[in-house]
Amino acid sequence: MFGLIGHLTNLEHAQSIADELGYPEYAEQGLDFWCMAPPQIVDEIKVRSITGQVIEGRYVESCFLPEMLSQNRFKAATRKVVNAMAHAQKYDIDITALGGFTSIIFENFNLDQIRDIRNVSLDFSRFTTGNTHTAYVITRQIELVAPKLGIDLERASILVCGATGDIGSGVCRWLAHRFPQVDLILVARNQQRLQEFQQELGTGRVLPLATGLPLADVIVWVASMPKGMEINPVELKHPCLIIDGGYPKNLGTQIQHPGVRVLNGGIVEHSLDIDWKIMKLLNYDVPKRQLFACFAEAMLLEFEGWHTNFSWGRNQISLEKMAQIGAASVKHGFRPLLT
Repeated sequence: MFGLIGHLTNLEHAQSIADELGYPEYAEQGLDFWCMAPPQIVDEIKVRSITGQVIEGRYVESCFLPEMLSQNRFKAATRKVVNAMAHAQKYDIDITALGGFTSIIFENFNLDQIRDIRNVSLDFSRFTTGNTHTAYVITRQIELVAPKLGIDLERASILVCGATGDIGSGVCRWLAHRFPQVDLILVARNQQRLQEFQQELGTGRVLPLATGLPLADVIVWVASMPKGMEINPVELKHPCLIIDGGYPKNLGTQIQHPGVRVLNGGIVEHSLDIDWKIMKLLNYDVPKRQLFACFAEAMLLEFEGWHTNFSWGRNQISLEKMAQIGAASVKHGFRPLLT
């Protein structure tokens, strides 16, 4: 059995669908209450592969909300993640994906130092961030959509914002390998880590975000958006492809220009309907088929019987693992979202 650990977009969203999630008493509660709310299994899932194989899973609502980070309630945020992991393990779920902010919190706060949660000793081999499949899907989105816009990837300038993160570094490795002539622009907040990654990669140039944006034919955004920041689409190249791989995704509503195409990055569409309700509550266009690539990674690991932390840690995604999870993705009927 596979598991998915996720969270809702914000407090207002959480309150609005509390009844549908099965805990109506939460609907009128404020952030203080949600900081204390325990994780709950709120959905039973059934997925069919195009091979005919059928697997079952469970969705664990962590009750984490992004406001916990913006209001410096870091202890509550970290507690949410490890409690959700312990909850999944307690129900003997074989492999569970950490979705949305939960994997970021786990890595940034070094939660691998915490193993014992009440009466559960966490077995990290039962969990995956799903980042390898996300990186693979983003690279396929670049490769499939850019040429349709008239962008020649052999000669393009591609900016990766969040280049030193796990997903960003994987995307950069793929670009450097697949298109060695590409002008790769590396952007990240931690400049020391960025310089070290550039040396490891052996290519790319480090530029400030404001300098790099007008130069890029393709922008891969796999970092959180700085508060108050806005991108002026008039100052971008036309055509320009933007892969919005952040969460929550908001570049599509912020950037409106006929010469700029914004794509929801790291999203896949399954060939067959998935029996679940959670994606409908997240307001997806085709909720029975569209999902986060990180969630799909847990499904793929269950389909293949790879019960291991396939994606784990920062800057650990290899080209070999991207190819491996990519082949499994195609085999079982997942494809990158291209619209």
